Amino acid sequence: MLPPVRQFTPPLFLIPVRQQLAGAALLLGLIASPALAQVEVRAPPTFADPAPVPIANPDQPAADAAPAQTDAAQSDQVSFEADGASYDDNTQQVSAFGNVVLRQNGQSVRADKVTWTRTSGQIVAEGNVRFVDTDGNQLFTERLELTDDFKAGAMQDLLIVLREGGRLAAIKGERGANGAIELSQAAYTACAVEDSNGCPRRPSWRITARRVVYDPSAKTVRFYGSRIELFGIALFPLPPITLATDGRPISGLLIPDIQLSASNGVQLSDTWYQRLGQNRDLSVTGYVFTKALPMVSAQYKQVTTTGAFQVTGYATRSSRIPIGGVPSSSQKDFRGYLYANGHYQFTPNWGLTFSARITSDRTFLRRYDLSRDDRLRSTAELERIDADSYFSMSGWATQTLRVNDIQGQVPFAIPVIDYRRRFNDPWLGGRIQLQVNSLAVTRSSGQDTQRAFTSAQWDIRRLTPGGQEVSMTALVRGDIYHSDENALTTTASYRGLPGWQSRGVATLAFDVKWPFVGTFMGGTQVLTPRFQIVASPTLRNLVVPNEDARAIDLEDSNLFALNRFPGYDRIEDGVRFTYGIDWQFERPGLRISTTVGQSYRLTNRPSLLPDGTGLSERTSDIVGRTDIRYRNFIQFTHRFRLDKDNFAIRRNEFDAAIGSQSTYLEVGYLRLNRDVGGGIEDLKDREELRVAGRVAFLGNWSVFGSGVFDLTGISDDPTLIGVDGFQPIRTRLGVAYQDDCLEFDVTWRRDYVTTGDARQGNIFQIHIAFRNLGF
Repeated sequence: MLPPVRQFTPPLFLIPVRQQLAGAALLLGLIASPALAQVEVRAPPTFADPAPVPIANPDQPAADAAPAQTDAAQSDQVSFEADGASYDDNTQQVSAFGNVVLRQNGQSVRADKVTWTRTSGQIVAEGNVRFVDTDGNQLFTERLELTDDFKAGAMQDLLIVLREGGRLAAIKGERGANGAIELSQAAYTACAVEDSNGCPRRPSWRITARRVVYDPSAKTVRFYGSRIELFGIALFPLPPITLATDGRPISGLLIPDIQLSASNGVQLSDTWYQRLGQNRDLSVTGYVFTKALPMVSAQYKQVTTTGAFQVTGYATRSSRIPIGGVPSSSQKDFRGYLYANGHYQFTPNWGLTFSARITSDRTFLRRYDLSRDDRLRSTAELERIDADSYFSMSGWATQTLRVNDIQGQVPFAIPVIDYRRRFNDPWLGGRIQLQVNSLAVTRSSGQDTQRAFTSAQWDIRRLTPGGQEVSMTALVRGDIYHSDENALTTTASYRGLPGWQSRGVATLAFDVKWPFVGTFMGGTQVLTPRFQIVASPTLRNLVVPNEDARAIDLEDSNLFALNRFPGYDRIEDGVRFTYGIDWQFERPGLRISTTVGQSYRLTNRPSLLPDGTGLSERTSDIVGRTDIRYRNFIQFTHRFRLDKDNFAIRRNEFDAAIGSQSTYLEVGYLRLNRDVGGGIEDLKDREELRVAGRVAFLGNWSVFGSGVFDLTGISDDPTLIGVDGFQPIRTRLGVAYQDDCLEFDVTWRRDYVTTGDARQGNIFQIHIAFRNLGF
């Protein structure tokens, strides 16, 4: 450890020397300030960190950096400290020695000794020289020579450590007449050169260069005659590379990607990144294929004082096979995809969020491996939120990419308006919420619906002396609907009656929870029985259209809901009792929670709830959920629904994850055996298996894979043809390497379904990314 620095007050005859040393500090700032950070230089260049001088945390300013100055005159002064100083009358040489530190304008120079020869004007810093610039970059060398005109200088054996983590080593460096510094026989890496124990380690990659030019004014480093080395093996030469020494993004080429697919053959893509300003940039990517015409994409991003947005577009010309049509080898269509999204926060209360996605046809995204989504949704929403009110005006539009869907029957909703206001009940101490909502659904070839309602809801919650939690809710609502072209809706229960229709809603609910707390197996358990009564008069449900409450299914999440339909268009009427038990157990590192429950309706009147949903009869099916978490190693969630009559499993779903971030296994399984009647497309049965995993080995290497499998058979969906109950949808397998400065992976994927010109087949992809490096 260096001895504590003692403040040195020079005698009067040393004041001129102090001024010259100030100039030296300023020159050193010009030499290394823009972002070169650690440089030690040997022949050949290496990246070992200088042991005598600890390197500051790149995220923290160096300990000897000067504090910020507020006065301009003070900021020009140089703070000078040393253990001692001497002056030789014979040689006209001033020397400062022992922990010499010079500071100015957030920059600092530390050396064992600094000398100034008055006759020649030469300034020399020697011994563990370290310079720290205003950006936090650090320059290390053993000897630095400067003249008093600060136009020429030489450094030997340099190591520069960038604040952003890179290291640049060079044999020597010289300043040219234009102020640029030229380094000879240099090497650069963004990898750590020491392990966690402080022992030297070989970087996974480095760049060697014949010549490196550093521009202090532009704060950039440019490499010429460079070649990349990967795991110690010299690879291909590189084009000129530019790095920003202050960590900012700069314009240039990124690392290319290579891919092989059945639809397009070999694909080579590369991106040009253009920085347009401090708050905006543009990325343009070119794609060339062996089986298709080239494609281009561009992404523009901008940040403003109130928000941010980005726009991404793809464009090409290629042969397009209409789904179900005949291939055409001569016809080529323009094809593309546009995606934009953003958010603006105008005030603390007002904000705007938007997202738009549109593509030229239904197979473009799959063919070019951009997305597997089967619907593209566009939306815009203006919101105002404060402590007691909420306002939203939004719109939604969807483009379907499904094979058998008719776009004209896919709705778009605009406007969707929702306003809520809540305030305290001055009489009974509860809470009152008022709501106004409107919706307009339009289809170009289907039913159109407009809806508006207003409601008032009162809630109160109390704890009894016995520890029970009692809640009461009262709701009144009035609805008005208008619809036309109702006959174009295939499912009769969704249509409603055409023209103007109205409906009144009134609901009263009473809910009791009674938690019991105790110890169990070295931990704490909480057992909470729960009972709920919900009553509503008979409602005119089927006279109004159903646009937002179609996919009804009894599950743990809606068991105790006031309305178990997912939207507003359907209301569960009558009187029902719901009962269940929550149990939770916790001990250090382990948490288990489970819920099970059922409901019972007083009336045996036929319900609007379809058979198979678990709610259509007086007694519902039994539903539950169990969550298990053991430290960060095991996570398991299981949801189920059992038939009330024979305990057949109508819903069986689990998600499990075991392992660490580097080695893990994830399994997801879903089986819906609801036996819902035909004609309700939103409630079809299905069975699916999802598997993903990764195994790490040799420190930084890993093997990974995943798969999605459709297990749905004819017994689940009689409309299916030619299925055997096992259909792979997508599989993936690959090997990857990742450390602090390098990502590299080779991936194989296979699609098993051909849709138009998006062919089934294998996809091979090679991806590589170097930290802090572009071409």
